[in-house]
Amino acid sequence: MALKAVLLDFNGIVINDEAIHGRLIEDLLLEENLRPNSQDLTDCCLGRSDAACLADLLACQGRVVSEEYLKKLLERKATRYREVLSTLAHLPLYPGLDDLIYQVRSAQLKLAIVSGARRSEIEAVLSRVTWGESVELVISSDDLSIGVSKPAPDGYLLAIEQFNQRFAELVLQPAECLAVEDSFAGIESAKRAGIPVLGVAHTYPYQMIHRRATWAIDHLYELSLDWLKPYYGSGNSGLGATPKIPA
Repeated sequence: MALKAVLLDFNGIVINDEAIHGRLIEDLLLEENLRPNSQDLTDCCLGRSDAACLADLLACQGRVVSEEYLKKLLERKATRYREVLSTLAHLPLYPGLDDLIYQVRSAQLKLAIVSGARRSEIEAVLSRVTWGESVELVISSDDLSIGVSKPAPDGYLLAIEQFNQRFAELVLQPAECLAVEDSFAGIESAKRAGIPVLGVAHTYPYQMIHRRATWAIDHLYELSLDWLKPYYGSGNSGLGATPKIPA
């Protein structure tokens, strides 16, 4: 099997916006007369959709809200996120991203973003980068039932399904994809979908990522897709191996 598609996580892989999200979520909790707790934010939010994050944070403090009210909170946060980005002269994108997109385009691979972020948040970033039009598919939290989040494999499975619907000749299989993730929940989501996953140590230490992902690197700019070709060409996509990609 050959590598046919690269599926990128968004928060933590494309954009370094954890601090922005954390501040906006804390503001929402304060507006709900609840006290933010940094450990709860880490436990409930890293790698997960805003809906799952907020629902769990509210439940931890004894607050249960209706689906309709949760949607209003999510829309309020998404609007504020876009407002914050609009004030930034330069987006906090991760180093190496431009080169990775160049490698994907040069190899004529399909490119998707599979994220628990809102579609409006993702599109706000894609509209400001030169490679935005190279992203052929976006799977966001808006495409899944509310509360469905990584580590569930639904987003990745939907990406494969939609690629096959758009490009009938592709006949894309999970083992022909590469997921790029930074969180434990994201890595588990890709693996549960049967997709080999490259873990990037943007959020957790390398050794912790290395134990969970198919492959691991410290920084996005270390990645060379040529290095992965033998693993996909061998028919086992490197599954079961966790070598560090050489710089």
